[in-house]
Amino acid sequence: MPLGVVLRRLPGVTRWASYSWKAVAVLPGAGPADWQELRREGDAIEYHAATLSLDLHGAETEAYLHGLSAEVPAIYVVMRESGGDHPLDVVLVTASPYEAQDYTDSGEEIVEKVAMPEGLMAWVQAFVTEFHQDEVFVKRKRDKKRTDLTQDGIGDPRIAGTGDIYASPARQRRRVH
Repeated sequence: MPLGVVLRRLPGVTRWASYSWKAVAVLPGAGPADWQELRREGDAIEYHAATLSLDLHGAETEAYLHGLSAEVPAIYVVMRESGGDHPLDVVLVTASPYEAQDYTDSGEEIVEKVAMPEGLMAWVQAFVTEFHQDEVFVKRKRDKKRTDLTQDGIGDPRIAGTGDIYASPARQRRRVH
């Protein structure tokens, strides 16, 4: 599904940053866009920065289910700083909180959480309902081999008695001389 990303530009609060950017909305079924201005309120400007495809995968239904069960289900927008005409490149939109977490690990990308619209929530829920299969937990069993019957490798073979294994180095030197 094509998903438009809306970014808001606000004036910076420090002298080191002229502007601050935040992903504020997604537009399901949006057409192509390249930083089209949507709204201007004082110093705040909202742009339809990009339209990307939201792809859902059958192997990630557990992640989508986890995201839908959150207090506020969300779409995650992954962005990178750009050196071009626009300050940010929108790289990815995903409904998987696990995939979004993977992008935050590198520190190279900016990941923002945007509330999921009702229609998109229903679309993702329908996908999960159709393709999700619970994985049965299988506890791993230990081998039945008894390891307490043999005494192989106890202590250092250079030491004659088993009582000498834990002797201090000073005590062992006295025995040698």
